[in-house]
Amino acid sequence: MKKEMDQITKWAVELQSIAQDGIEYGHDRFDRERYEQVRKIATEMMAAKTGQPINIVKGLFSNDDGYQTPKVSTRAAIFNKEKILLVKESTDNLWSMPGGWCEPNITVKENCMKEAAEESGHKIEVDQIIAVTNHSTNIYDKERIERAINVCNVIFLCKDLGGKFSQNTETDKCSFFEFDNLPPLSLPRNSLAEIKMCFEANQNPNWQTKFE
Repeated sequence: MKKEMDQITKWAVELQSIAQDGIEYGHDRFDRERYEQVRKIATEMMAAKTGQPINIVKGLFSNDDGYQTPKVSTRAAIFNKEKILLVKESTDNLWSMPGGWCEPNITVKENCMKEAAEESGHKIEVDQIIAVTNHSTNIYDKERIERAINVCNVIFLCKDLGGKFSQNTETDKCSFFEFDNLPPLSLPRNSLAEIKMCFEANQNPNWQTKFE
């Protein structure tokens, strides 16, 4: 079940959104300065709520320009028979499907293939969209699922075409896992329910895309 934001988080998110829109569309210099101050207060509220350093919160929570919209990310559910490929994230030493933020000048399919190659070293064939889910950028502790910023997460069913892992700045290793032998998951990136859904899609030739 989806967790609801607490009231302080809701206020901070609303203030950040109002401030960002005002900075983008305001015509008066003094008004824009006031909106910048509102954004600063919203960031400080979120930092106080989460206990995270202000610079981390600012980078994740209030570093956008223009009208505030959800971010878009992709995840590649790469299967070799009944096993899924996961990568070990360098930031938290936990495991996830390869993926990341969508680049501005490529399609979501191309982004899925690019992220898979960069993080796992494997080439893939993208078959279909398993699901489009709502996530959000993590500024909570390791158990957080509640998010302050909405993320539109596109999960693709992919076929493994082979490859070899190379050390990189984002991941430390990759491996294939059966569902009953999964490693500890990086919850901001993918949940157990999402991994389970990917296994179900891989086993169902008539899978219908899920969306929220």
